[in-house]
Amino acid sequence: MRNPPDRRAFLRTGGLAALAFGTALGAPGTPALGAAGASGRDAAGAGGGAGTAGRDTAGASGRGAAAGATGRAAAGAPRPADWRALAEGLEGSLVRPGDAAYDGARRLFNPAFDAVRPAGVAYCADPSDVAECVGFARRLGVPLAVRSGGHSYAGWSTGTGLVLDVSRMSTVRHASGRATVGAGARLVDVYDRLAAGGVSIPAGTCATVGVSGLALGGGIGVVSRRYGLTCDVMESVRVVTADGRLLTCDADRHPDLYWASRGGGGGNLGVAVSFEFRTHPAREVTVFFLHWPWSRAVRTLRAWQAWAPSAPDAMWSGMHLSRDGGTDVQVVGLYLGGRAGCERLLDRLADAAGPPSSSHVRRTSYRQAMLTMAGCGSLSVGQCHLGGSLPGQTRGGRLSRDRFSATSHMAYRPLSEAGARTLVAQVARAGEHTVLLDALGGAVARVRPDATAFPHRAALYSVQYYAHRAGAATWTRTARAAMRPHFGDHAYVNYVDAGLAGWRSAYYGPNAARLARVKAAYDPGRLFRLPQGI
Repeated sequence: MRNPPDRRAFLRTGGLAALAFGTALGAPGTPALGAAGASGRDAAGAGGGAGTAGRDTAGASGRGAAAGATGRAAAGAPRPADWRALAEGLEGSLVRPGDAAYDGARRLFNPAFDAVRPAGVAYCADPSDVAECVGFARRLGVPLAVRSGGHSYAGWSTGTGLVLDVSRMSTVRHASGRATVGAGARLVDVYDRLAAGGVSIPAGTCATVGVSGLALGGGIGVVSRRYGLTCDVMESVRVVTADGRLLTCDADRHPDLYWASRGGGGGNLGVAVSFEFRTHPAREVTVFFLHWPWSRAVRTLRAWQAWAPSAPDAMWSGMHLSRDGGTDVQVVGLYLGGRAGCERLLDRLADAAGPPSSSHVRRTSYRQAMLTMAGCGSLSVGQCHLGGSLPGQTRGGRLSRDRFSATSHMAYRPLSEAGARTLVAQVARAGEHTVLLDALGGAVARVRPDATAFPHRAALYSVQYYAHRAGAATWTRTARAAMRPHFGDHAYVNYVDAGLAGWRSAYYGPNAARLARVKAAYDPGRLFRLPQGI
């Protein structure tokens, strides 16, 4: 294992289950016709700090330098002068091939996409920069990919055209029970800055994921059973739409777009630029890590799935079945309360699964718990980043990139004995891989399936198949197929799978039809496109 690991490497050695990655527009090599997305699959937008009280604005960009330089309204291949004009029209910066920063700027989290070479990477400083880039791509037919943390499973946060990176727009502030968060803020920084004021939001565990990628696709996290998904505490979102307007969307203003932005994923409707979230108190919590021998994997799995989704809301847990230099059964989690109460609940699991072979239960601060769950328990916040000098990185960052393949299921019913044995057998196959099960229920299940675009309210837990190195894609594909008779076809849009058949129904269920209507209303010309777009 690399030292120290990013969260995914931590998962392979017993860390926490993975959450949402982000999204972007324009698959590598796929023209996006000038698209930027409000996605939950990587960065769905630009963020920045401006809060959510602003009025709707017809035309988010007041600069328009790129348009003025060309004098053309029709699409055409961009000339060097067009790129220079775009750079001059940005408050942020544009990195082009040949620039010293280019090799670092073009990379995603997953090295599998390192061969993709964008024509430019724009580090947007504000929503006007976002609108400038969207207009540039629309006028000139340049494929556009939106990037925050760069974690898109399908590589849709890069492409051969313009990558719109929102990392500079990362303001986090809070007051009166509300947090205003720029779409480019990394989760580790969101936790850190909010914890300084004694509050937090329910969010994910991958430290370097952008908050927009998480929230727009739903947002499963370690306190979701108590406080809901990230999208459930989203009070409003500001979005740049296909016609260039900057809209504030909430329950009263543009309610359909607000609805779609809570679980609809990204690359479909517009570019999210900032969010307002309800906060909750960030008090001390109890974290735990339990292990069982592989010989008890089936028994422990069946015991966990009967216990975890129906535990008190304050108890969240994830189960990891891993093969990485050896097989392992682990249950990890967090309890919003004291150690004694946590251990009483864990005793119920042990009564059914049998005593664990090892256990670690510890009371800690909320902030430290989030670092621990991210695999950064021994690191500072500054170290819990990718290293570098580009936006979103830190010079002292010690996390590493990770080559992986992944896909998902959403479990609507418990596994039978046969189903549990099939899953354990898949993990036991040769390779380096993990199946991560994250408990749902609680507050997640008390929201109607049609109240937000996230449809999986009745799911007991999420399932992520995550693999590394040679044969990774084959293993994830085969493992999911083997479990389809037991889990069905439901999948999580934040674990986007470019090869998934029936993805529209799998991600969105009965909400797909309403999402299509919102798409027709806000983007009738289909400016925003993805290979798996509404």
